[in-house]
Amino acid sequence: MSLAHSDNLAPQPITDIFTNDTNIDRRKCDRTVPMKVLSLGVGRTGTASLRKALERLGYGKCYHMMCASVENPPDCLMWHDALNAKYKGEGSFGLKEWDQLLGDCQAVCNWPACAFAKELITAYPNAKVIITTRDVDQWYNSVVKTVYWRVSDPEHKFVSNFSWAANMYYPMLNKFFETFFQGDFLNKGKEVYNEHVSEVRSLVHPERLLEYNIDDGWGPLCEFLEEKIPDTPFPSGNDMADFHKRCSTRNRHQMMNVALRVITIGGSILATGLAVNMVFKHFTRLSR
Repeated sequence: MSLAHSDNLAPQPITDIFTNDTNIDRRKCDRTVPMKVLSLGVGRTGTASLRKALERLGYGKCYHMMCASVENPPDCLMWHDALNAKYKGEGSFGLKEWDQLLGDCQAVCNWPACAFAKELITAYPNAKVIITTRDVDQWYNSVVKTVYWRVSDPEHKFVSNFSWAANMYYPMLNKFFETFFQGDFLNKGKEVYNEHVSEVRSLVHPERLLEYNIDDGWGPLCEFLEEKIPDTPFPSGNDMADFHKRCSTRNRHQMMNVALRVITIGGSILATGLAVNMVFKHFTRLSR
């Protein structure tokens, strides 16, 4: 079966030395561990902390948006194909593809996975399901200042025209907001949030579902998963300041990759001058 985006994975430039991205083609992978936990709450409900918590409890790898955005960018191509299959009817995306994309994971959380609640629950009927929740107004304000900012960040868009990794991530992130939030997050975000929570509740028997606020810590999570409570504090991460710093740093490093590629391939004084000037402008902008 052809998947339009996944079939067009470009080689990773050897000059991408300022980032630590891997280039794993998931279409060559398969399931190696059982899927045990599906956390289907939307992003900015404590999912980064939950990822750390699940992995600390021994749930192998927990898939999070950062797996695609800053760890293995080619994943974005499969997510893009999955979004097109669900929302546009282009191609199909079933158990085989989920096992390829998530085959080394025992848990999943955050977006874009949350957009596929029904599909993942159907694919992995033995997995326990968690929905992370948060006051909807607090959640909305957090998304506006973080992930929605990333979607509309002009620098991120600019970088995506040149960077191997950003060229895969930026379009997928925009496709997610276009489809899951019906192309109008600012006006429909809260409504979609509430509808999503209701949908997950309707898809799972109450005994298989945990509605979970990250502030409740280890207790309810470990009880639901039948795990011993660790003797370490519940993890935290990905606050607003960290989010902005990480994204700005990634923009800068990706442009440094691009500049090195231009210098290496161009091999001319003009190409070198253009690359140095481009990086200088971005360093200057980021330092303001």
